[in-house]
Amino acid sequence: MTLVTVFASYLALGALAGTMAGLFGIGGGLVIVPVLIFSFEIQGISPEISAHLAVGTSLATIVFTSLSSIRSHHKHRAVRWDIFRPMTVGIVGGAVLGAWTAAFMSGDLLQLVIGVFVMLVAIKMILEVNPKPGRDVPGDAGLGVAGGIIGWASAIFGIGGGTLTVPYLSWCNVRMQNTVATSAAIGLPIALAGAIGNIWTGWGHAELPEFSLGFIYLPALIGIILTSVFFARIGANLAHKLNAKVLKRIFAMMLLVVGLRFLLS
Repeated sequence: MTLVTVFASYLALGALAGTMAGLFGIGGGLVIVPVLIFSFEIQGISPEISAHLAVGTSLATIVFTSLSSIRSHHKHRAVRWDIFRPMTVGIVGGAVLGAWTAAFMSGDLLQLVIGVFVMLVAIKMILEVNPKPGRDVPGDAGLGVAGGIIGWASAIFGIGGGTLTVPYLSWCNVRMQNTVATSAAIGLPIALAGAIGNIWTGWGHAELPEFSLGFIYLPALIGIILTSVFFARIGANLAHKLNAKVLKRIFAMMLLVVGLRFLLS
């Protein structure tokens, strides 16, 4: 594949990830990571680092795409900054630790872990399992610990944390509008710390392809950023016109297939 063809494929991936994020309210990383792994296999990138490269690149894209989301939510005064600040303290440490955890995993093990996570998310979407409000928002120490766990897991899976943060804040009896907005804001420190961690842990790796910055593949990063933000708006508009429940179940079935592919490969 020529570099032009590869770059065009990443523009298409950004469009797909943005549309899915806007349509289903999920983070684009849930789409980006599996597709990048498949794409890297086609390019002939070593399977030992393809999952690491996909995770790092996904986190780097979220750094840029989350800025637009934060601006929009802040304009509507929906972000709970009193929750964001203490959670961020834990998130930064957790995300860096998550990047190190992923770096110590073999390529096969990391793909297996991602496959299990994708399948669990798919099952949650199909069964519509959502936690009921069961407690109040904890103090700063409790939020910091929760942020550390969410940051650690998100950096391993290459996601912005919304898949984990939204259920947690809902359980803490935070209004859904504030939950979604605060989760979007929390995605920025997760992605930033995780991306820096992946640059550090992947720096100078012998099997990295050309145009890589540690475990971040720059052609994929640029291509996805250029299209994902625009198509996220299209996805959000489609969500008001299509049967979102049916589409979400179709998407969940696709995630199950992707997860099985990772488990059986």
